[in-house]
Order: sequence, then structure tokens, then C-alpha cells
Amino acid sequence: MRLILSLSLLFLGATVHAEGPKNFYELSANDISGKKINFSTYRGKVILVVNTASQCGFTPQLKDLEEIYKKYANRGFIVLAFPSNDFKQEKGDNATVKSFAEKEYGVTFPIFDKNPVTGKDKQPVYQFLTEQKSGLIFKDVSWNFEKFLVDRKGQVIERWSSITKPSSEAVIKEIEKALAEPL
Repeated sequence: MRLILSLSLLFLGATVHAEGPKNFYELSANDISGKKINFSTYRGKVILVVNTASQCGFTPQLKDLEEIYKKYANRGFIVLAFPSNDFKQEKGDNATVKSFAEKEYGVTFPIFDKNPVTGKDKQPVYQFLTEQKSGLIFKDVSWNFEKFLVDRKGQVIERWSSITKPSSEAVIKEIEKALAEPL
């Protein structure tokens, strides 16, 4: 009886795990205005996902993110920003965050609802990203402006720390490589 119960629990555990998202396009999140966005709308695109903050030393990276977004958008590239106050540098509400990014850095790429990117309350998007690609030292995001590159098939193919600028040779090289890959 104990063996049957153990096998049943093992089977159920495997089933629950198998039901998690298999790719980025199975996820969704609310945009900064509160509208639910199914990421299936980005299917076939190369996506750079970044956790942002308005009051961080890395905040000027928003300018670089906007520049590479504009440079590669017509080739199927998009930047998705996820503001978070996990590191106590995103004090404003969603309207303030959106206004700041647009006014100060001319951001036109999608910005999502401010939510945790670490810890037990981590939003599902970041649960998926960090499961797919752990950091060098820690699995969780360790600071603002960590970047995750998602390929056209919805798989996380690269991750960079905050200190790596979006305009760096390493990031641009991987974006161009991913854009050159067929669906």
C-alpha cells in the first residue's frame, strides 16, 4: 500500500511539473495599464526581457534598450520591461513609472505591471525565466536591469547581469544571431 501511495505521489508530482509553461509564449502578464497581454502575441519574435527601476544607477540603460528596440523591431525583435521594487528603487505607481520612462527616455516598447521578480511572490514570467536560465551565482535575479534573451521558439537562450549594457557587443551579437535563426 505504501509503495502504491509513493508511486501515485511521484506520478502526480511529475504531472504537475509537466504542466508548467514549455515556452515563453504560454505566459501572460498585465501591462502597465492593467490590460492582460498573452505572450502568444509575440510568437516568432526575439524578445529581450528586462526588470527595470526608475531610481537605479542602471536606469540610463532604458535609452540603450529603446535604441536597440527601434533598430531591430522591423526584423521581429521586441523589448519587454518589467518594473519591480524588489531592490527598493522603484517607488512610483504604474502611472508614474510609465510617465517617467516615456518622458525621460522616450520608451516606446511595452512596459508591464510593477511586480516582484524575486522571492516567494515572484511573478510567473520571472519564475519561467530563472528556471530556464540561472545566473552565474544565483538562480534569482540579483539586481535591476538583468536581461533575458528569448528566441523565436520561446526559449531563454541567454542572460546578462545588470552591468552588461544592452548596447554591448555581447548582447547585440546574440540578438543578431537569434534574429538570423529560422522559426
